[in-house]
Amino acid sequence: MEPVKVGIVGNGFISGIYLENSKTFNSFEVVACADLIKERAEGRAKEYGVPKACSTEELMDDPEIELVLNLTTPDAHYDVARQAIEAGKSAYNEKPLSIDLADGRKLVDMAEEAGVLIGGAPDTFLGGGIQTCRKIIDDGLIGEPIAVNSFMTCHGHESWHPDPGFYYKEGGGPMFDMGPYYLTALVNLIGPIRQVKASTRITFPERTITSEPKQGEKITVDVPTHVVGIMDFRNGATGTILTSFDVWGAQLPWIEVYGTLGSLSVPDPNTFGGPVKVYMPEFKEWREVPLSHGYTSNSRGLGVADMANALRSKRPHRANGDLTYHVLEAMHAFHTASDTEKTVKLESTVEKPAPLPLGLIKGHVDP
Repeated sequence: MEPVKVGIVGNGFISGIYLENSKTFNSFEVVACADLIKERAEGRAKEYGVPKACSTEELMDDPEIELVLNLTTPDAHYDVARQAIEAGKSAYNEKPLSIDLADGRKLVDMAEEAGVLIGGAPDTFLGGGIQTCRKIIDDGLIGEPIAVNSFMTCHGHESWHPDPGFYYKEGGGPMFDMGPYYLTALVNLIGPIRQVKASTRITFPERTITSEPKQGEKITVDVPTHVVGIMDFRNGATGTILTSFDVWGAQLPWIEVYGTLGSLSVPDPNTFGGPVKVYMPEFKEWREVPLSHGYTSNSRGLGVADMANALRSKRPHRANGDLTYHVLEAMHAFHTASDTEKTVKLESTVEKPAPLPLGLIKGHVDP
């Protein structure tokens, strides 16, 4: 199979792991880097042996490039993906799909009309940890899932990120930053969400950056930094989710799934590996389960590889537009539910993505 030629737009912090991992996948190769800061694109291209550093316009005009990996900040996700689709290219966005819900819908509809693919991060649900959990549920080990709890707590990113301001602006906050990992994992494990309720707050209206190079600068917080939500899934299961940038420390699981026959402890959905644990009545204790799937180290780019395979084989891809849009709608719904003090029903739905096959060779996503 001829590898899909990929161009990266946005060569900031996250691009390094994508470029590093791109060398391990057989279905795509990165042939161009573009960035608003020309020197940054040139630096990444040189560092990882990418043939070309160019402007975004030049990348979009290159007929060799079939897929645009959009690693820009969230406020640019829509515009860059739109340009890619209009240029006849598929687009894989870093999370979220877009900031504005209507723009996300436009991207999905535009891609379908143009006959190209749209989707995006996170692809951590394709890692060995959550794929093992998916197999446990699909095999019926814990019975019918009836409820889930999920927790993401930290005290924000201004202590380590070199430019953390955007985390506290529109499209940021803990729900839009970390919610995609949790909600994508939950949809993969349980299925689509029917409706939500929520409460939110801004605990610290101003944040002080303690990381370099902007140490001491102040950030005005524009979005909720503590979000508590209740979910009703379409299959009848219920769930809770907490995402917070306001917590100094906590002793909480990442995700637990409660079934009619037992319980499942799901690993950090921001990672690809384990541990995975189950609690069964006959055990009377939690027991760790060996991982059934590979890709347990940091494998960002796995979703790009899957999209590239889908382009060649014409099969559905897993981190697809319907999934990323459904997650985007759910995140907006939590904020809206809190603002209006009402239950918000989701208009979209999505099929659970197909699980990855067992026994894959490293670098492959199909047998």
